[in-house]
Amino acid sequence: MRLVVAQCSARYTGRLTAHLPLATRLVVVKADGSVLLHSDGGSYKPLNWMSPPCTLRAGEPDDAARERGVTAVWTVQHAKSDDRLEIELHEVLHDSSHDLGVDPGLVKDGVEAHLQQLLAEQIALLGDGHTLVRREYMTAIGPVDILARDATGATVAVEIKRRGDIDGVEQLTRYLELLNRDPLLAPVRGVFAAQEIKPQARVLATDRGIACVVLDYDAMRGVDDVDSRLF
Repeated sequence: MRLVVAQCSARYTGRLTAHLPLATRLVVVKADGSVLLHSDGGSYKPLNWMSPPCTLRAGEPDDAARERGVTAVWTVQHAKSDDRLEIELHEVLHDSSHDLGVDPGLVKDGVEAHLQQLLAEQIALLGDGHTLVRREYMTAIGPVDILARDATGATVAVEIKRRGDIDGVEQLTRYLELLNRDPLLAPVRGVFAAQEIKPQARVLATDRGIACVVLDYDAMRGVDDVDSRLF
């Protein structure tokens, strides 16, 4: 990755036309070919950029540009369209290159797979006497996250979401319709479990006889000791 801090201006042409007047900015040239211009604000979003596939060509300014103080011109041309980003560099304050290697990617904490595993290990959170039948119980329209039995031996189907909304309740409803056709499982009761359940989803679930359980991810993985809380 190449990082260049410079006084520069830029012009984007193609599907749209945009202009950045002269200012000090960070220009990022990534190994995948993308080029991004950042200011010292705006969080992660660049002011302008060119996504790959594209090529960057550094050239000398013409006489008119040189009179305006331009020392170099970068032309970034997209390979599959007429989109072009032209960057005029005036004064380069920093220029460095770094080999970042292969990035392992973002590992999300508290995703549905983690919640499913933790709830399977702590199935009693659904109520005393609950036992796990299996995770990812397959149906004709997809797997139910958890299939369990309650203290009376009745079947319980659990749908797990990080944030529970109406779509999740609808999904569980479809699973319940299929599972209740199986005489070896029926009657099957539904549980909608999530870290956060939206009010509309809770109303819909209640109307359909589906129980709602809010999961405390930190407590489930032993990070948050609920007994030591003041509130």
